[in-house]
Amino acid sequence: MSDTRTTPPATESVAAAPAEEGPRRPSPALTPLGLFTVLTGAALPMIDFFIVNVALPAIDHDLHAGPALLEMVVGGYGVAYAVLLVLGGRLGDMVGRRRLFMWGTAAFGVTSVACGLAPGAWWLVAARIAQGAASALMLPQVLATIQATTSGAGRARALSFYSGTSGVSASVGQVLGGVLVAANVAGTGWRSIFLVNAPVAAVALVLAGRAVPETRSERPTRVDGLGTALLSLSLISLLVPLTEGRATGWPVWSWVLLAVFPFAAVAFAVTERRLERTGEDGRTPLVPPSLLRVRSVRTGLAVVVPFSLGWGGFMFVLAVVLQEGLRLGPLAAGLVLVPMCVTFFAGSLAGPRLFSRYGRRAVTAGALIQGAGLLGLAAAFYWGWEGRGIWGPCAAMAVQGLGQGLLLPLTLRTVLSEVPVEQAGVGGGVMVTTQQSFMALGVATLGSLFLTLSESVGMRDALTVTLGVQMVAVVASVLLTLRMPRRAND
Repeated sequence: MSDTRTTPPATESVAAAPAEEGPRRPSPALTPLGLFTVLTGAALPMIDFFIVNVALPAIDHDLHAGPALLEMVVGGYGVAYAVLLVLGGRLGDMVGRRRLFMWGTAAFGVTSVACGLAPGAWWLVAARIAQGAASALMLPQVLATIQATTSGAGRARALSFYSGTSGVSASVGQVLGGVLVAANVAGTGWRSIFLVNAPVAAVALVLAGRAVPETRSERPTRVDGLGTALLSLSLISLLVPLTEGRATGWPVWSWVLLAVFPFAAVAFAVTERRLERTGEDGRTPLVPPSLLRVRSVRTGLAVVVPFSLGWGGFMFVLAVVLQEGLRLGPLAAGLVLVPMCVTFFAGSLAGPRLFSRYGRRAVTAGALIQGAGLLGLAAAFYWGWEGRGIWGPCAAMAVQGLGQGLLLPLTLRTVLSEVPVEQAGVGGGVMVTTQQSFMALGVATLGSLFLTLSESVGMRDALTVTLGVQMVAVVASVLLTLRMPRRAND
């Protein structure tokens, strides 16, 4: 590690794990085609998390879904995705990351077709849950493969491309959704946003078999069944009621699940700590507590939390504002995000050079720039709501995208910088689970806040309040970046 003074003693059990195994066979290098293939796999789940936002009115009109089922179309995918990510990473470490990537890619293509052919709203909800589960098999293998097959400057570039892909995909999802719904390809309407995944997944599957090297843990362990069940219960008991509670009128079951959450979370933490201490039956924890004591992991995840919470809620609220508030069509609503896509990608490419020169100050600068863009967007909508069209928010969106392009890739790189290769799958799974869980939580909380306020004070004022709450998350991000290591290992 580049700065052993910043690594607490508690991390020794994690950092020392690979050394105990003796010499390890070197993993084959990841070629540019292999990197392109796994990045395609990383883009698909993120695109589909957001692609439905601009299609929800069309889905509602066609399937007569109603608010509760529409929220399940969005939330069901996110919950299944978040719940199974860490398990997907652990399974990749055990049976082979390329193998799990290919299984997940194939399942993603099949479930996408099931979404596109859904004859009714409940069918679509079930297919979206299955699609989220397939994504959870596929995505952790991307980061684990990068960790296992790259090093030094090559790893830094690959992680920058991964982070840029992750961030841009969120905006591209809504842009692509708007284009496809407006184009009404062969009369498929909203269904094309899912059907388009099938040929992309097929190409990725073929390329993975040829260009992605197989890697796995040298010392695979048994799956932590109890930890998996408790983590799943914790996430479900929190995310499901917050996602569905408002639309269903906060029934009794929603409050029961929320009451279960703290007990499940505490039980999960106690179980994982005990299992790591005793190593019962040769098993290792699903989420090793010692991994979370690594400073780069702990402080990086702390920044990911408020960023993801605000980002998930922002993208959902913006889609509603543009279509229902400003009466833009799906294509125009998607095109509003183009400036953010461009500057996010530019920021993600410039980030490594800035980080090598300025260290964590580059991350802090990204958080501050994001905040400036958010303030500009709030001002643009508040003082110019009437007549605000496709070009109105462009400048503020571009500024916000640049800040996010600096913040997110460098933060993800920091999280993974000290994760041992043997724990690459679980490390990537923990990071992406944190990201996806809080994105889903952002949709549920900020989305519910906005929709509730819009019924009483109007959409403009509801948006102003919601963006103000997101600013609190941005301020938290700024402060938390100051606790990150000054430099991240490559």
